[in-house]
Amino acid sequence: MLNVKENKVASDTVSVIARMLAYNHEQVLFCNDKDTGLKAIIAIHNTILGPALGGTRMWNYATEEEALNDVLRLSRGMTYKAAAAGLNLGGGKAVIIGDPAKIKNEALLRRFGKFVNSLGGKYITAEDVAMNSKDMEYIHMETKYVTGIPELLGGSGDPSPVTAYGVYLSMKAAAKEQWGSDSLKGKKIAVQGVGHVGENLIKHLIQEGARIWITDINKERMKAVAKEFGTEVVDGEKLVDLDIDIYAPCALGATINDDSLARLKCLIICGAANNQLADEKIHGEVVMKKGILYTPDFVVNAGGLINVYNELQGYNRERAMKQAEGIYDTVAKIFQISKTENIPTYIAANRMAEQRIAALGKVKLSHC
Repeated sequence: MLNVKENKVASDTVSVIARMLAYNHEQVLFCNDKDTGLKAIIAIHNTILGPALGGTRMWNYATEEEALNDVLRLSRGMTYKAAAAGLNLGGGKAVIIGDPAKIKNEALLRRFGKFVNSLGGKYITAEDVAMNSKDMEYIHMETKYVTGIPELLGGSGDPSPVTAYGVYLSMKAAAKEQWGSDSLKGKKIAVQGVGHVGENLIKHLIQEGARIWITDINKERMKAVAKEFGTEVVDGEKLVDLDIDIYAPCALGATINDDSLARLKCLIICGAANNQLADEKIHGEVVMKKGILYTPDFVVNAGGLINVYNELQGYNRERAMKQAEGIYDTVAKIFQISKTENIPTYIAANRMAEQRIAALGKVKLSHC
């Protein structure tokens, strides 16, 4: 007979499997190493189109449940991102639980690399929140299944310039749909999050003559970016109260929620953050009813994935940037489907990705 502790473990296992079924995940690997303090989760959502490629995020999650929810949603988003971008990749993601300022070190990252390697290439990792190319170098010491490594080692280095370029082009496609011209000159744009992607996006927007407001939890970085580009700084949540044309969430997800939608005064939402809609069905419908053009995040931020995908073929930055230009046409096609079928843009984007996965799934099955 199971004791109370064993009963809880059994119950938690059922809960995890139930969540995997809800998102239709293939595999979830829980990683634990007492010596280094590593606690991580690797989620593989779908590998029909190819190996699951997705970044590793390090975050000080309040609970393990919060970390699991995040990695499941993020990995599912990677499947759709790769499919919509026309890449031969599946979707996966990893999260390392803990404060990067306190626990991130070579030993922990190399131990994580061993866990990645144990999957035999089914999952390929890359940079994400609180990770950089040096971290990828440590992971690469234990596995070849890693992208975003330094250029000196044959990698692409920082993928954020390509990610930001894709966001910029998506924003132009949205402007074309909403106002009849893809010029962003004079447009009032609020950028939430000025990390590497947000900063590179701002460079493009400033060059085109847009007016920019920014916010970030890292006050020193926010001040530095504002000084460099002459942008205006707004404290925290006040950003969504501005009278703006475009809201660009470029930090963590779920900023499109009941509270923000009640306050947002914009006509376009287009940013680099993953999982921007707190609830796809509820908030995807609300933005459509409010007349706000939502540009689905997994399409918008596909530049980073396109960049590291090119590493697998022998990296060429010019080729990666050229391939990222296709995001403009993909976004325009999503808007057309949304308008023709009178459905929210997130559903149009999901259908596009699902149709490619289904079609190529049949091709793969026919060769089994």
